Amino acid sequence: MQRTYLPWLGLSALAAGTALTLQDRGVAAALFDSRAIDSARFAVLARPVGRSDWNLLVLEQIAATPRCWEPRADGLIDPALNRFDYTGICSRYLDSNGYSLRVGQQDLGTTYRLRLSQQGSTLQLLAMTPENPTELLVGRGTVNLRDRDGFVGLTLEPGWELQRRVYGRQTLNHVYFANATPLGQLIAASSGSDGSNGDGRPGDGRFGASRRAGLGPATAPGLPGAGDFSDRALASGPVPLQVIPFRE
Repeated sequence: MQRTYLPWLGLSALAAGTALTLQDRGVAAALFDSRAIDSARFAVLARPVGRSDWNLLVLEQIAATPRCWEPRADGLIDPALNRFDYTGICSRYLDSNGYSLRVGQQDLGTTYRLRLSQQGSTLQLLAMTPENPTELLVGRGTVNLRDRDGFVGLTLEPGWELQRRVYGRQTLNHVYFANATPLGQLIAASSGSDGSNGDGRPGDGRFGASRRAGLGPATAPGLPGAGDFSDRALASGPVPLQVIPFRE
């Protein structure tokens, strides 16, 4: 009897956990609202960490002076707030406690996370979830050089903007990377077969639709990949296989 009962118990627990997860998402979506903010008072930046990693942060200019960040001649951003007491002057949003994703009026902070990915001199801000291999392109910047004291400024893609989280009538100290387009449409655009970046512009081959959609790994130039083999097989007909006789 136990062998029959325990699998049903496991299935019941799994169903209950799934129901709770869906319920939590619904509560989060209904609990919070958002409002527009003055984007000129904010800077979306990538801070270099170690030899190759990056951290995402958002700076807000509360008081007019002194400046919380300043552009440098080499194209990087100087985080000037590190040189004075910025209390009441600047705000920093350093991790998922300070910022999250909001798409189509849905709060996705519990399911999506933001990450930075560098390919060559291009730095991309991507939104990803374990539930779907397609990554959403939120913003991008150019890495002119790597300097531990210089941050890279990121520009949000068309359709994306910064908003403030609202609870009832209270405006919270939390920033959304927001897009009014429904999530399904964004995913479909990001995983499109035209190789675009989701906004109609041609995409870099390194960020091709097959990789974003999780359709298989890319291969190095000049090396045959799975796609190459499939094309040759289809073109040449059946592939002959060696038959090895069975011997006792």
